[in-house]
Amino acid sequence: MTQNIRSHDGSSGRDRIESFLRYWLPVLVWMCLIFTASTGAGSFHNSSRILGPFLDWLFPAMSQDDVSHIVFLIRKCAHMTEYAMLAFLLWRAIRKPVRNDPRPWSWRQALVVVLLVFLYAASDEFHQRFVPTRDPSIRDVIIDTCGGTLGMLALWVFWKIQRYASSNDN
Repeated sequence: MTQNIRSHDGSSGRDRIESFLRYWLPVLVWMCLIFTASTGAGSFHNSSRILGPFLDWLFPAMSQDDVSHIVFLIRKCAHMTEYAMLAFLLWRAIRKPVRNDPRPWSWRQALVVVLLVFLYAASDEFHQRFVPTRDPSIRDVIIDTCGGTLGMLALWVFWKIQRYASSNDN
C-alpha cells in the first residue's frame, strides 16, 4: 500500500515536484542561459562579429567607431533585458501567482527579487573572471541589477493596470 506523504504545509511530494517544475525550473534554465552567455561565446568579439557587419550593411556610411558604440549599447540593453526576465521568473517562482490573484502587490517580494538578481549578476561577473575572453565588470552588475529593477517596476505597472481593469469590470 502506497502512502501519500504530506509535508508540514500539507502538500504532497508530487505537489512539490510539480511546483518546482512549474515555477523554479524556468528560473534555473534562464540562469543557465545567462551563464552560457558569460562564456567566450558571449564575448564582445563574438557578438560584434554578427552585429558589426549587420550595422555596416544597414548603414554603410557609419564610422567603425559609431558601429562599436552601437554594438556596445545593444549588448548593454541585452544585459538589462535578460536580467529583467530573470527578475520576472524569480518573482513568479516566489509569488506563485494565480488567475485573479486577490493578494496585494508585495514590495518586500520585489526587493527580494532585486537582491537575488544582484547576487546572481555579481556571481556571473565573478565567473567571467575565469573566462579568458571575458572581463568582469562592476558596471555590468549595476546594469544587470537595473534591468532586474526595471523588470519589477514594469511588472508592478502591469499589476496596477490589471487591478484597475478588473475593478472597472465589477
